[in-house]
Amino acid sequence: MTSWTPDSWRSHPIQQQPRYDDPVAVEGALDTVRQLPPLVAAGEVDALRERLARASEGRAFVLQGGDCAESFADCTGAPIEARLKILLQMSLVLTWGARMPVVRVGRMAGQYAKPRSSDTEIVDGVEMASYRGDHVNGVEADVEARRPDPQRLVRAYFHSAATMNYARALLDGGFADLNHPQAWDLRFVRNASRRAQYEEMVARILDALEFVQAVGVHELEPLRTVELFSSHEALLLAYEQAHTVEVGGRWYNLGAHMLWIGNRTRQLDGAHIEYARGIENPIGIKVGPGLSGDDLIALLDRVEPTNRAGRVTLISRFGAEKIRAGLPPLIERVQAEGRDVVWSCDPMHGNTTKTASGRKTRNVNAIMDELAGAFDTHDAAGSTLAGVHFELTGEDVTECIGGPQELREDDLERSYQTLVDPRLNYAQSLELAFRIALRLQQRRAG
Repeated sequence: MTSWTPDSWRSHPIQQQPRYDDPVAVEGALDTVRQLPPLVAAGEVDALRERLARASEGRAFVLQGGDCAESFADCTGAPIEARLKILLQMSLVLTWGARMPVVRVGRMAGQYAKPRSSDTEIVDGVEMASYRGDHVNGVEADVEARRPDPQRLVRAYFHSAATMNYARALLDGGFADLNHPQAWDLRFVRNASRRAQYEEMVARILDALEFVQAVGVHELEPLRTVELFSSHEALLLAYEQAHTVEVGGRWYNLGAHMLWIGNRTRQLDGAHIEYARGIENPIGIKVGPGLSGDDLIALLDRVEPTNRAGRVTLISRFGAEKIRAGLPPLIERVQAEGRDVVWSCDPMHGNTTKTASGRKTRNVNAIMDELAGAFDTHDAAGSTLAGVHFELTGEDVTECIGGPQELREDDLERSYQTLVDPRLNYAQSLELAFRIALRLQQRRAG
């Protein structure tokens, strides 16, 4: 294998990159990013890898979630608070169900770029560049707005920094204080028996917290704040390289704690895998239909040849109809080769459909079915599903159908706000947390 450098990816085939009109302007923007302070610290990256190593051993559970595509416009207090609130409440429910630490990894503070199936699209008879996220161009259906803008590379840095800064301030300032948990309003659960079940679970969680406080351990740091790590898809490699620095003889991307490689960019000889293999950050790899056991082992050989625990998270995303047939061969091959990975499930991307009017949506029942399939498959193989990966928001959007509010297709128009793919809303996200917690309880008892 050839030696790695931060720019060795440039000699490999690359997918999903915007086409800028002015390469000089691009280099100028990237030079600005290179000179700005890091967004995270190398020690934090090492800490996340250690937490993920525990998850690979079944001693922690990973909750990774956040926006499909962050927008610059949503870099304000209320949306960031809403995302943190739902992640914290979900993690508390999961901790109670699993009786083990939950590793919180937000899809936030950098998830501004998205892969697309085509470079261009036709809108009202006019061909224009596809929207690739605020990192690249504007979402407005206008030829000029869709033109890739190098200055957005710099704007993405500052919006990431602002988001990270506010999230850290909230957590350090007591936003996550478990002695004063956020309101648990379960009126959104229309099924009476299920609502009663969840209300009982919440009552037991809060009773446990009250007991902990009563016996005088309320000053313990874990009860006042929590760890939150950032992640995004490693897509715009020139931007990722601008965040790559050498610390203590090792290379880190200090633009996020964790990066993942998507289905469209995981080519074994491709630029994205080449870049990922040389950095210390934990790397997620999306795995799904069409990936053979041989291909998966080859990817692991390339990204993490020394088999370090916590370095690679395999994020399955088959779809509810395919997971029970598609996942077992990959698990069996990983086990046979003795590979140390974290297994996670992304039940979102394989369950995307379109309504009659052309709206993208996802059915919460299908999402839950894929999660159940992942748990069942890992249990049957003697493996451990150690995490979940969701596209979600803490706000009351209407983008996915079903769930505790029993949303239908005609409800989608009420508050369909996503820039690209449909997200779970607050109610649907919390419902999933309760369902996963019950499954983790069963696993613990069983």
